[in-house]
Amino acid sequence: MIDRDGYRPNVAIVLCNWKNEVFWGKRVKEHSWQFPQGGMKPRETPEAAMYRELKEEVGLSPQHVRILGRTREWLRYDVPERWLRREWRGNYRGQKQIWYLLRLVGRDCDVSLRTSAKPEFDAWRWSGYWLPLESVIEFKREVYQRALEELAPYLNRHSLRRTLRRSGGRREPAGVLERE
Repeated sequence: MIDRDGYRPNVAIVLCNWKNEVFWGKRVKEHSWQFPQGGMKPRETPEAAMYRELKEEVGLSPQHVRILGRTREWLRYDVPERWLRREWRGNYRGQKQIWYLLRLVGRDCDVSLRTSAKPEFDAWRWSGYWLPLESVIEFKREVYQRALEELAPYLNRHSLRRTLRRSGGRREPAGVLERE
């Protein structure tokens, strides 16, 4: 399913733990790392696609996560010609993505990379929130930066809200926030 401008609708998932570290997956038999992502099926909503991809790629169900936020608009990136499949050349430019920021409310052991017949990742780790910008493939870097910048306030807002609840509404000194 490619739109008239040549972009395939896709969802991307930034999954964070209670330390605000993000899930970073190593692609099967490659030395490249990325966030979970995947194409949308016809008539599938972005949220439904996100939950499907989360289950297929990371083995997590809706009860394992909480949605903290999502990008307002589609974020697009072009795939370099040399990376395009032969059958896509001519009408395919790249991906347009809705990005979701999720909080893992389950445990690390709930993550399973072997829930689908064709796993996307063969390893994973928790990384600092901004670290993926340094190691993602170059043609995706700008869209990763835009997405992380747009989603970062949701991460901070939810951490602050939790801290204020725990402190009975008292504000902690600047820079001192409890982790969820």
